[in-house]
Amino acid sequence: MPLVAMALVVVLLGAFLWLLHRNERDEEALGLIKDALWVEQNLHFQLTSDEDKLERLAEALSRETVDLRQFAAMARLVVNTNPAIERVLWLDAQGRSRMAEPPAESEAGLDEALDDKPGASPRGDAFRIARSSGLRAYGVPYRIDPGDTGFDAVFPLYRDGAFAGALVGVFSFEAMLTHHVPWWFAQRYQLEVTDLRGGVLGAKSRMAVPGATTGAVPGAAAGAAPDPLRSHIIPFDPPGHGVALVATAYPTESNATRTVLVVAIFGLTGSALWSLWSLRRHIAGRLRAEEALRAEHAFRKAMEDSLTVGMRARDLDGRITYVNPAFCRMVGLSAEEMVDRGPPMPYWLPEDLDRAEAAFHEVLAGRAPETGLEMRFRRSDGSRFDALIYEAPLIDAKGRHTGWMGSVLDITERKRAEELARQQQERLQQTSRLITMGEMASTLAHELNQPLSAIASYCTGCLNRLRSGQFDTQEVAAALDKLAAQARRAGLIVRRVHDFVRKSEPNVAPCSLSRVLEDCVGLMGADAARLGVRVELDAPAGLPMVPGDRILLQQVVLNLMRNGIEAMAKTPRARRRLSVSVVRSDGALLTAIRDHGSGIAPEIAEGLFSPFFTTKSEGMGMGLNICRSIVEHHHGRLWFEAAPDGGTRFLFSLPVCSDSLETAE
Repeated sequence: MPLVAMALVVVLLGAFLWLLHRNERDEEALGLIKDALWVEQNLHFQLTSDEDKLERLAEALSRETVDLRQFAAMARLVVNTNPAIERVLWLDAQGRSRMAEPPAESEAGLDEALDDKPGASPRGDAFRIARSSGLRAYGVPYRIDPGDTGFDAVFPLYRDGAFAGALVGVFSFEAMLTHHVPWWFAQRYQLEVTDLRGGVLGAKSRMAVPGATTGAVPGAAAGAAPDPLRSHIIPFDPPGHGVALVATAYPTESNATRTVLVVAIFGLTGSALWSLWSLRRHIAGRLRAEEALRAEHAFRKAMEDSLTVGMRARDLDGRITYVNPAFCRMVGLSAEEMVDRGPPMPYWLPEDLDRAEAAFHEVLAGRAPETGLEMRFRRSDGSRFDALIYEAPLIDAKGRHTGWMGSVLDITERKRAEELARQQQERLQQTSRLITMGEMASTLAHELNQPLSAIASYCTGCLNRLRSGQFDTQEVAAALDKLAAQARRAGLIVRRVHDFVRKSEPNVAPCSLSRVLEDCVGLMGADAARLGVRVELDAPAGLPMVPGDRILLQQVVLNLMRNGIEAMAKTPRARRRLSVSVVRSDGALLTAIRDHGSGIAPEIAEGLFSPFFTTKSEGMGMGLNICRSIVEHHHGRLWFEAAPDGGTRFLFSLPVCSDSLETAE
C-alpha cells in the first residue's frame, strides 16, 4: 500500500506539472491576445485622431475662400505633430495635385490627373471611391519609399454641393508602429503588419522569432504560418484590404521546471509522515479563514445596505454585473432584472436613447467627465428623476481593468431648489427695476411734459393759421414737422420706460452695447439735468455685438449711472460730470461709468457688492449685488477703481459675439 500510494503520488505529480505547464501556456496566450487587442485599439485610436485632424483640414479646404499659405502652415503642423502621417496632398476634382506637404518634387505624376480606371493605382481607386460615395476612403497598401509601405486616406471636398477635389493623407506603417507601439510591447512580442498574401508591410521588431512570418522588410514574401499558440492575428480595418496585425511572443527559457520536479518528488516522499497533521492544520486554518470571510462579507453587506448612493458596476462590454439596494430603490427594479443586462437599459428614457447611448460609449472609451454626468432616468412606475453619475475604473485584485463602477446620486430635489432660486433671482431683478423706475417717475413725467406741451402749442398754432385762411404752406409744414418730432420724442421716452419695466424671461441674443448705453442715457438724462449733472457718452459706432439680454444690461447701466449721479450730490455743480464710455479690449467690450464724487471709503469697499449692504438711508442694499450677478451671468466681470483726480470708476467687461452670431445679427 505505501508503494502504491507513492506511485500514485508520482503519477499525480507528473499530471500536475503537465497541467501547470499547460495553464502557463494558456495564460501567455491570453496575455498575448489582450496585449495585441490593446495595441490594435491604441493604433485605431491614434489613426482616428490623425483622421480627425485631416478631416478638419478638409473642412477648411471646403470653404469658399482658402488661404493657401494658412492651409500650408496647417498641413505642415499636422505632418510635424503626427509622425504616422508622411505627407498631405490636396487634389483637385480631376485628381491633380495642387499642393503637397512636405513637397514631393521627386514623386512622379503629381501634376497629372489620376487614372479613373479601376485598379490603375491605389490612390486612384481610393479617389474614385471617395468621389462616388462622398465619404472617406482608404487605398490599398503600396510602397511609399524604398524601405517603407503605407496607405492613403482620401477625404472628399465639396463646395456648394459639388465635388471639388480631395485631401489625401499618406500614412506609413513603419512610422505608425515605431511611434505608437510602446517599448514594453516590443520587449515581449514581435509585431508585424501583413497584407492579404501574408507579405510583411511593416514590423516593430526585426528579431527572428521561430514560427513567425519570414522577412522583416516591407514587401517581403510570405513565409510559414505563425504558431497559433504564440501568435495572434487581428484584422486591421481601417485601412482594411486584407491588412492584419500579427503579434508573436518571444520564446522564454526557463529551467525552473526540472528543479521544481526534483524538489517535489523528494519533498512529497519526506512529507508522507506528517501529511495528515499538515492536512489537519490546513483544514483548521481554512475554517478560520472562511469564518473571517463570512464576517467580512456580513460587514460589507451591512455597509452597502445603509448607503443612499446608488452603486452600479459594469464590465468592459457595458453589461451590468452588480447593483446595490440603493440603486434598485432609485429605479424601482430588482437586482435580478438588471444584472447581466446590456444597453438599452430599462431605466433609460425612450425619447433620450441617443444621448444615453452616446454617454454609454463615452464611459466605455474612458472619457467620462470628472465632474460627473447628468442624466434623466425613469423608474418602473413611470416617474422620472435627475441623476448625477460619477464613473471610475474597476480594478481587480491583480490590478487589471475589468470594468467601470458608477456612483449615482438623485439630484432631483437639488435641481428643483436651483430652479426656485433662479426664479426668485428673476423676481428680485424685476423688483429692482420697478424700484428704479419709481424713483425716476417724477423726472420722466417732467421729461414727457415738454414734448406734450410743444405738441399742443404747435397744434394750436396750425389750427389758428388754417382757420384764418391766411397762411403759408411752408410755414405750416415746418410747424407740423416740429410737432411730429416732438411726438416721436415722447413715444421714444414711453417705449424706453415700457421696455425697461415689463416682466419677461431672459432673452440672450446679440445686441448693440452702444444702443443700450444710448437708451440708458436717454432715460437718466432728465434726472441728471434736474440735479445739475452733465452726462457725457462715448460709444463709437462699429463696435461688435455682445450676447446678452438687453433689458438686464440696461438695468446694470442704469443702477451704476444712478449711483454715480447720487455720489456727486455734494460735488460743486461745475464738476458734476458723469462719463459713460465703451471700448474694445482683448476680445471683449469694456464699459466704464465714471463720476466725480467723494469716492468709496476703504472700510466699505470690501463689502460693496454684498447683499443688503448699503450706505443709503432708504436703500435695499441689493443694487450692486444684482448688477454683479447679471454681469457674471453674461460671462463678464464687474469691478470698481478709484479715479485719478477724484471720484470712482465702475467697469464691467462682456465677451463679444462669435462670427456666427454677428452674421445672424
